[in-house]
Amino acid sequence: LEVKVAISSVSEANALANLDQDGKGWDFDARRAAATAAWNKALAVIDVDAPKSDRTMFYTALYHAMLAPTLSMDVNGEYRGPDHAVHRAQGFDFYSSWSLWDVYRAQQPLMVLLDPARSTGFIRSLIAAGQASPFGILPVWAYQGLETWCMIGYHAVPVIADAYIKGVRGFDADAALKLMVASATYGPYGDLADYMKLGYVPIDHEPEAASKTLEYAYDDWSLAQMAGAMGKSGMAATFMQRAGNWRNAWDPKTGFMRAKLSNGQFREPFDPTFAGYGSDYTEGNAWQYSWYVPQDVPGLIRAMGGDAKFVAKLDQVFDAKVDPAQFKNVEDITGLIGWYAHGNEPSHHIAYLYDYAGAAWKTQQRLKQIMDSQYAPRPDGLSGNDDLGQMSAWYIFTALGFYPVTPASDV
Repeated sequence: LEVKVAISSVSEANALANLDQDGKGWDFDARRAAATAAWNKALAVIDVDAPKSDRTMFYTALYHAMLAPTLSMDVNGEYRGPDHAVHRAQGFDFYSSWSLWDVYRAQQPLMVLLDPARSTGFIRSLIAAGQASPFGILPVWAYQGLETWCMIGYHAVPVIADAYIKGVRGFDADAALKLMVASATYGPYGDLADYMKLGYVPIDHEPEAASKTLEYAYDDWSLAQMAGAMGKSGMAATFMQRAGNWRNAWDPKTGFMRAKLSNGQFREPFDPTFAGYGSDYTEGNAWQYSWYVPQDVPGLIRAMGGDAKFVAKLDQVFDAKVDPAQFKNVEDITGLIGWYAHGNEPSHHIAYLYDYAGAAWKTQQRLKQIMDSQYAPRPDGLSGNDDLGQMSAWYIFTALGFYPVTPASDV
């Protein structure tokens, strides 16, 4: 049985036009051969010499990493924008399906290295979506052009900054920077109003406040990198100052990142092992989120008491005896090695942090442990949701021997 189906986010007429142009003919075998050739060409961007099972895992991961964002316009260039109106892409392809909380970490930095021309198209799509936004901000988690408001942060900012710092051009950098600043200063979103006033997000005003404070601070840092690279030193200085707001979540008494109340006190009682929706953290607990200062790892090491204490606490993360049932109400916390949760993105940079404290061999040991236990060429070969390629991009980078702990740093 052969069936042809076409969709459109704009209209039935556009769906039929898509079918007429993209679905010409009924030669299934020819279509399958063309798809195979297209994927073979795309996957050939990296050559790997390894045992067959490793090659299967590697190219499966590369395939997953290349699936999104998705082309989200019709054959006539029309697409649905975040304002629910119909727009037309002029001179670029419009992409959506933006799981930005996930993909800014490794999937988009990987695309910058493998296909910078397509990264240009991705960024032009983000700019177009931001310009059509009724709030004047970049996408947070966009699907088929529409905003879902899923997850936290303004992580379109580091996607754009990372590409710009690494030399991707072909988009309006001034328009991009304007939208980046608008996204970082839109007070109603995620209690940015309090964040800008207090230097942190207060937990009595906004849930998951510790995570939001930490992620906003990193996004601010990445914005500062792009502003500085564009010669806008005043703007860069403003956002570099905001990038230090992670210190407002640091509690030296307990040794963890925590949420504060609007009166400046940390919320009590505190349990670093607790994770639940509406808690101090987003899909995580204090053991998982206290490492999230990618823009200032040396500062975090100093806050934790120096290299030796930092390494010892990292060991505690991986060596802890943890009952997975503890996270039964937070289904995204999976792939546990101690408190380390590889099935969820906040943990993805943690194993690399040993390297910053002079213990590179421990990074190597942990990475091998993660690769061997969390990935396999089987139907159950991922420990969590692939999250539009982020889980697989982590594998690709780690298999190659490096990882973008701090996107937009060019390191």
